Order: sequence, then structure tokens, then C-alpha cells
Amino acid sequence: MKNDFGTEGIVFNIQRYTIHDGPGIRTEVFLKGCPLRCKWCSNPESMKPGLEVGVYANRCIGVDKCGYCLSACPQAKDRVIITADNKVTGIDREKCTNCNKCAESCPANALMTWGKKMTIPEVMKVVLADREFYWKSGGGVTLSGGEALVQWEFARELLKECKKNHLHTCLESALHCRTDILEQVYPYVDLALTDIKHMNSAKHMEFTGAGNELILKNIKKTVEMNKPLVIRIPVVPEHNNSEENIRAAAEFIVKELKTCVNQVQLLPYRQLGTEKYTSLGIDYPMGDFKPVERNVWEQNIRHLVEVMKSYGVPAEAGTTSKINL
Repeated sequence: MKNDFGTEGIVFNIQRYTIHDGPGIRTEVFLKGCPLRCKWCSNPESMKPGLEVGVYANRCIGVDKCGYCLSACPQAKDRVIITADNKVTGIDREKCTNCNKCAESCPANALMTWGKKMTIPEVMKVVLADREFYWKSGGGVTLSGGEALVQWEFARELLKECKKNHLHTCLESALHCRTDILEQVYPYVDLALTDIKHMNSAKHMEFTGAGNELILKNIKKTVEMNKPLVIRIPVVPEHNNSEENIRAAAEFIVKELKTCVNQVQLLPYRQLGTEKYTSLGIDYPMGDFKPVERNVWEQNIRHLVEVMKSYGVPAEAGTTSKINL
């Protein structure tokens, strides 16, 4: 659907007063859709680009007492899964058309819609409500996902509108996209945030569903376009937390990007989003992962930060708004 500003987008969250994804106080707009399938992803609701229904069975008060979802869904008997005690526990995803009528009618939020269609003016109304905080803190707006560039036309128009309003803009992207898209979007981006998930392409494929060649190419393109850049490495035990992988990342940064990276952030893995996986009927790929003691992973990350710094890379543990801009 077209409007005066460009395309309509699907947003699955707008988070105000964030301080981790870019400098200062920010509003973060999360766009739906992602081409990757990272095993440790904490936002499964962000993966598919369209609207989806999440099921929270523990909230259902019973179709015998309520039943609005059954009345709203044109094919409820074939699609809504009900237990013997009249509770909705799931949806037949193969038959569901994601019309979301069941979720719209549910008073208990046992069924809820992941994603909302929004226009640029609708998003900007939320964003501009906090502009005084942005100006006083050096903050602004961050576009994230999912993968924000799945909806790159909407992202471009939204970023363009932010710049018209003199707002600082960040783009958080895996950069698994056509390189020409960056040329369309980057003119309206003040700071790019991206990940290096693994330097070994085969391992990257195993852990994310795609190789890393396009991502590394686009990281180099980001530097070629003189875009301020923060690189993040999600440090996941038994996946990418080896010194060998971190040294390979440091060598890539020093050789290919030189001094153009403002900061490298090593982020600890936390097992989040498991309830959302359940709500979507998806198995969590890291469900059998045994958490590592805090003192162990903290020591590991501190060591890996020092490895990075030994190459002259401006590395930090965790996210920080203190970025060398």
C-alpha cells in the first residue's frame, strides 16, 4: 500500500527510551522479517515478514466461557486447537491464513498478533513524542528487526523522514542484503550497527542458515561509503567463542576495515525469548543449551576483548552508548 511517504510497513515493536543500540536516549523501531535463522535468536516473532498469531495458552479463560475466537475465525474448527477442558492451546499453522481475526477478538490476549501494519506518519507520531529527550541526550532513532532491510523501501522512507526532522539515525542490520540497497538507505543513516557472527562461512551457515560472504562484503561497502560503524559479536559458548574465531574477526577488521570501525562490542549470550517460540509453535534451537556460570562467561569475554585490543581494535564488553563518534 502506497502513501505520501512511500510504502506501508509491518512493525512488530516500538521501544521507547532505549540506551543500548546507539548513543543517547532513543526510540527503536523493529521491522518484521529476517532472511537469517540464527540459532540463538531471541525474537522468533521477527523472522517471518507477515503478521502472525501468537498463542499464550495459560491466559485462555476457556472457549466455553468466552469463545470469541471461535466466532471470529471463519474456519475455527479446523484451525484452532482446543483441549478437553476447553482451553485454546495452539493453531494449525498449515491451515491458518493469518487473518488475525481470532487474535483481534480475544479479550484475554491468549491469542495476540505479532506485527502491525503502520504508515510512516503513524511511526513518526510515536518517534517525535520524545524528540526533546533525543536532543538533550544526543540520542535519536534506531531501526532494527528482524532485519530492517527486508523492508528496505519502508526503512529508507522512515529514515528520510527522521532526517527531515533533524533526528540522529542508527540502522541495526545483519547486512545480509543486496549491496545496492545500502546505497539507497545509507544516505539517511548516521551510524550503522552490524554483527560478525562467525568468520568461518561453513560455521556461519550452520548457525544462521546462510554463509558470511555477502555480510562481509557489505561491511566493507559500509566502510567504503564512510559510514560510522559499530560491529557486534554475539559471544555464544560452543558456537563462536573460540579465540581462533575472535582473532580471525580482528584480522579482518584490521586488514579490510583499518581504522574505520568506531567500536567492536562483544555481547554475552542470554537465553531469551523461549516463551515466544512456544507461542508460535516453534522449537527453540538452543533449548538444550546448558547455561554457563556467569563468572565463566565473563572471564571468557574479558579475555576475548583483550585479544581484540591486542590488534588495536577498539573492543568493549557489552553494549555501550559511549561510542567513539
